[in-house]
Amino acid sequence: MSLPDEFHEIAKRVNNWGRWGTDDERGTLNLITDGVVREAAGCVRTGRRVPLALPLRQDGVQTGMIPGRVDPLHVMVQINQEIFGPGTVACSDDAVTMGLQAATHWDALPHVSHSGRLYNGRPAGTITAHGGAGFAGIDKAEHIVSRGVLLDVARARGVERLAGGHAVTPEDLEAAEELAGTRVRAGDIVLVRTGQIRACLAGDRHGYAHPSPGLSVRTPEWFHARDVAAVANDTLTFEVFPPEIDDLWLPVHALHLVEMGMLQGQNWNLEKLSTACGEEGRYAFLLSAMPEPFAGATGTPVAPVAIL
Repeated sequence: MSLPDEFHEIAKRVNNWGRWGTDDERGTLNLITDGVVREAAGCVRTGRRVPLALPLRQDGVQTGMIPGRVDPLHVMVQINQEIFGPGTVACSDDAVTMGLQAATHWDALPHVSHSGRLYNGRPAGTITAHGGAGFAGIDKAEHIVSRGVLLDVARARGVERLAGGHAVTPEDLEAAEELAGTRVRAGDIVLVRTGQIRACLAGDRHGYAHPSPGLSVRTPEWFHARDVAAVANDTLTFEVFPPEIDDLWLPVHALHLVEMGMLQGQNWNLEKLSTACGEEGRYAFLLSAMPEPFAGATGTPVAPVAIL
């Protein structure tokens, strides 16, 4: 089944192919300039640090819905081993097997394709079994530090958690922006809180996964107009699930990653940040969200920290 005309019309309006050159592999991260980072540093007033990552656990958020995306399997490969002989310093080492998108993570630009293409018009066939993503892998993101803005849609709508299946609209984003008392601007990283991760934190993995609030197919144009550098939220699927348009699966993924070249993050724990921003009375902060530089990977774990 081909993608509907509605999708292709939005794609034309948000397309960034060639905007930063035909060989560009960073997409909207190019909007995070030195000047943007200098201004972001000015958001730090108290030094209060808020971690935004879920623990990497064997009983994490994955339920088997996505084949191969396994929760972390952590094993000890040596325990108090005196590797240089008896009486020497003893070492303990670990190893982990996990899906790179298993918990709190960034999706890299080649994480999805549509119509046989990746960001900047590159062929989807540049992803191979042995080499991974030959173009725009997560290692090309290098560093992600900018002004973060929490758009607390749940709080703006007067609820702790949006209803499953609620499609977050541009109107929702603007209501949260009004609550925040700041305007989203070029180079910002926007964090959208739905409250959905409360289900995960309460131990309901299946309820966390489905049905889920998430971003509407109408929101990519809003982010494009504001020149947002990246977007993350507190859900498993990122966009509303089930989809708002019948049989149109992951359209926001395709519009963000393929058309706009904009990273998106999932499974970010924004609950403590919501509390902190409410207490501080401000919703903008310095955000450090450095990707683990797995060469050729289509995603990566991340341990983001907001600094107020």
